[in-house]
Amino acid sequence: MISRSSFRLTSKHFLGKVWQLSKPYWQSEEKGIAWALLIAIICLNLGMVYMSVILNKWNSDFYNALQQLDKDAFTHLILKFSLIAAIFIAIAVYRIYLNMMLQLRWRRWLTNAYFSDWLSDRSFFQLELGQTDSDNPDQRIAEDIDQFTSDTLSLSLGLLNSVVTLASFITILWGLSSPLTFHLSGHAITIPGFMVWAALAYAVVGSFIMHKIGKPLINLNFMQQKFEADFRYSMVRLRENSEGIALYQGEAKERDQLETRFSHVWKNTWQIMRKQKQVVGFNSGYNQIAIIFPLMIAAPSFFSGVIKLGGLMQINNAFGQVMGAVSWFVDSYANLASWKASVDRLTTYNDDMHLTKTQVQQSELSVTANQDNKLTLHNTKITLPTGQVISQIEDLSLIAGQHTLISGKSGIGKSTLLKIIAGIWPYSSGQVSTPQHCLFLPQKPYLPIGSLREVLCYPNVELKADDQRLKQLLKDCHLEQFSHDLDCSQHWAHIMSPGEQQRIAIVRALVQQPDWLFLDEATSSLDETTEAAMYQLLKLQLPDTTLVSIAHRAKVADYHLYHLHAESIEGQIQWQFSPQL
Repeated sequence: MISRSSFRLTSKHFLGKVWQLSKPYWQSEEKGIAWALLIAIICLNLGMVYMSVILNKWNSDFYNALQQLDKDAFTHLILKFSLIAAIFIAIAVYRIYLNMMLQLRWRRWLTNAYFSDWLSDRSFFQLELGQTDSDNPDQRIAEDIDQFTSDTLSLSLGLLNSVVTLASFITILWGLSSPLTFHLSGHAITIPGFMVWAALAYAVVGSFIMHKIGKPLINLNFMQQKFEADFRYSMVRLRENSEGIALYQGEAKERDQLETRFSHVWKNTWQIMRKQKQVVGFNSGYNQIAIIFPLMIAAPSFFSGVIKLGGLMQINNAFGQVMGAVSWFVDSYANLASWKASVDRLTTYNDDMHLTKTQVQQSELSVTANQDNKLTLHNTKITLPTGQVISQIEDLSLIAGQHTLISGKSGIGKSTLLKIIAGIWPYSSGQVSTPQHCLFLPQKPYLPIGSLREVLCYPNVELKADDQRLKQLLKDCHLEQFSHDLDCSQHWAHIMSPGEQQRIAIVRALVQQPDWLFLDEATSSLDETTEAAMYQLLKLQLPDTTLVSIAHRAKVADYHLYHLHAESIEGQIQWQFSPQL
């Protein structure tokens, strides 16, 4: 589990994380339009501040006209306000529109980049095998990237807007503020620009209190995303395994697990609600007091006639702008907490992805393709992810046509051996040389959601397969009931039985015609008669394909010429390769 770090947004460590996540996009092939959009958004933000300054001056003139009962000035100022409002609205609309455009483009680029990392070098498989902190990588890509891009833009631009607003209005407020003079120990002390210092003090105290109240939200938001993702994944698992759960009558157990996971969501949400109540309560009180606070301070000058009504309104508006700018931290605290959590999750994901790729690159297993159409293994150790070596193959060489059956007790390492040959098991060591065109059929076939034609040609979905041939292959594999569904899109893994799915994989092999076909108990769900028919079909239609099978039924040996058997002898697993008797 990721450590729950403290909320230090100013630390170089955290800002370094943000920069590492952001830098690739701003230096990518899209950097031209990205920077153009960002500059445009910044200009519009500065335009909003400028319009606020103009509106502040308008407030003074307008309320002075009211106080002086000047009808002509009143009419002129109403027309002026219409123009100011029109410009203000146009800037506001395009500032949000361009912001959303930049956010969407950034999210699209980052999502594609994460897809590339996740799906390259079979990292998605390695992440599931390794002991990492990155739970639910799908949620990191689907939600955290969206939240990161949105919060990074809104918070950074909000901070920029606050800084510019503070610089603009603090000058105005200083000019409007009369000095405060009081006596202390017989000495007269004068504080120039008192309203400025009052606004700063009010905002600083409020920010400090808000930080103390809202700090737990960081960890709560972090855990909320994890609990929500775990809860959703449990429901997806239930859907994907609905048949098995129904046959086991495991509804009660599944309900208990779902309720347990949802209880984590509920309890964490309840804590967030309680903390949000405190944050909202303080923030509301903070903002309500801010409405009358400047009026109370400026009231003596107004009643003494030093300033007019327009000046009072201008002071009130300028004070609000200064206080709002300094109060950016208070107003944005909930978003800052959520942003911090998303940055931590993405950073952890990146670290684990880098570690996984490093492990693959540093693996002592070398898997290369050869032109000789043969399979060789030299000094190959079969190792668990923990580093435990369970067996070793010193030298093994299979040439084309040497159909080989791999046998041995369950758990002895047969499937792991095929994973090593496929190059997806980096925990082992040794040298493996494989033929160019290989196809691996696992015990549980993968059937993507899509048309049956796409399923049969997967992953070569662009493979041009004749309809009549596909229908004939379906018939040959006793799947003629699906021959009219080639262009029908379904969740085939839910429609077909395990035996039908394994026969679909056989059709897939017949369509792709590999040079070598590796079957990892790929017919275990079939009865012996159908299993025999499938092997006969493979031998008949793929005469140039070398079969390497893992199977437990003795009859499968009839379709192989050689036998690779694993057996535990005196606690050591030994591999013996010999011709089939």
